[in-house]
Amino acid sequence: MNHTSISVARLIRGAFSLALSVIVFGVAPSHAAEQPEILTPKAPATPRINGPSIFGVRPGSPFLYHIPATGDRPMEFSTKDLPRGLKVDAASGQITGSVEKAGEYKVILRAKNSLGKAERRFKIVVGDKIALTPPMGWNSWNCWGSKVTAEKVQLSARGMVSSGLIDHGWTYMNIDDAWQGKRGGPFNGIQGNEKFPDMKGMCDEIHQMGLKVGIYSTPWVTSYANHIGGSAENPEGTWEPPTIPKRGNVNKKILPWAIGKYHFAQNDAKQWAAWGIDYLKYDWNPNEEPETAEMEQALRVSGRDVVFSLSNSTPFTNAPTVTRHANCWRTTGDIRDSWDSMNKKGFGQDKWVEFSGPGHWNDPDMLVVGQVGWGQPHPTKLTPDEQYTHISIWCLVSAPLLLGCPLENLDDFTLSLITNDEVLALDQDALGKQAMAVSRDGNTVVYAKDLEDGSKAVGLFNLGDQETTVTAKWSDLKITGKRMVRDLWRQKDMGKCKEKFETSVKPHGVVLVRLTK
Repeated sequence: MNHTSISVARLIRGAFSLALSVIVFGVAPSHAAEQPEILTPKAPATPRINGPSIFGVRPGSPFLYHIPATGDRPMEFSTKDLPRGLKVDAASGQITGSVEKAGEYKVILRAKNSLGKAERRFKIVVGDKIALTPPMGWNSWNCWGSKVTAEKVQLSARGMVSSGLIDHGWTYMNIDDAWQGKRGGPFNGIQGNEKFPDMKGMCDEIHQMGLKVGIYSTPWVTSYANHIGGSAENPEGTWEPPTIPKRGNVNKKILPWAIGKYHFAQNDAKQWAAWGIDYLKYDWNPNEEPETAEMEQALRVSGRDVVFSLSNSTPFTNAPTVTRHANCWRTTGDIRDSWDSMNKKGFGQDKWVEFSGPGHWNDPDMLVVGQVGWGQPHPTKLTPDEQYTHISIWCLVSAPLLLGCPLENLDDFTLSLITNDEVLALDQDALGKQAMAVSRDGNTVVYAKDLEDGSKAVGLFNLGDQETTVTAKWSDLKITGKRMVRDLWRQKDMGKCKEKFETSVKPHGVVLVRLTK
């Protein structure tokens, strides 16, 4: 096992803090001396192609896919049987163009460097559905809140590339609330404010990196952060900052946090398409079908594929209607970097399982690893074991994976959490089947997920405060016979088991395995 290096100064500070806790409170915090243990092995120097095995696009829509491959650079990329209308850049691995004819195209992706070569089967599905696997990327809110700027977005986009995250399948750079200025331009769409003076230029720069761009809006007159929304009380769509206090009015259908008489979904969708937007977070409460269907139609006729994500906390009673129109929907309120918040959201997805599958994903909110803080970033308050649990359950339940930390200064432990390709593969599995709890015993719970190749991913979780043994029984998993057990965080085979697999699990921790015949 690899461990992060710790400076002498940090050791001294840690020892002083621990001693002070004992003096003041009489006991040491349970995780005060805990240091992050890096379980993920480093990627090999030889080429390895990562990411999903399937990708959806609509006929005639702009196509952009970066082949996610780790290994020493320079690297040369190529493909076999790429559909007509697409081409691959040999140096960057970016596939671009458009495909007019609907159908399923079986492609071979290839990468080689001076040390070796790799190839992988890849299916391009040209049809009605997009987001055939959950979106992976970044969102500005959990780190910058309303203090987001174009420069901060661009810094994280460059960090996505320089850190190598792009080579593990991370794709979207999403701007949350507080980018909005006034209506205008050729479509009378919302324009960027003074913090986003050149939206088209920013999108072009991010696309050139092989990444995609997301935007935020609301069908309300005013957004949560007090910016212009997608409706208005006048046909011109002019807007002034609300003069009434925000507190007490949000979510109660009281203007300006309510749907206005005049709607501008088509105006805004056309503007986003002209800029090159690839993802929309549409945020209001409660999420209902009329506004959802209206925006879906506007996006569909914009000429561009846009992943359509609803926020926040979709009412379960509305799920049968709104989920038909969207690619993702929030099943929870806003997450915070605490065990209680993450635990309740990640382990509360079972009742939503019928709505999850390729093109449609349940969303328990964004990731809170690394530096978070909603305008004043600080190291996440989740312990290392809680962070392993966080990533594991999100991947098991096929959730969208959206980072909420600045990507230009990732620490080694956070980077190891979000670059484990065997763990990320669970989230990106082409079968798209959400994990379910198969057994519970006190504070222990076992989740299981069927995978496309016939194997099973199993998470053995300890939600309690004391280390304990967790058992996954074959009878609960509906399997028989011997199975090879592979530890996915360590990327290491653990031998064969029959009838059950059991292991000791740390408090608030997980052991994540894959069972194969």
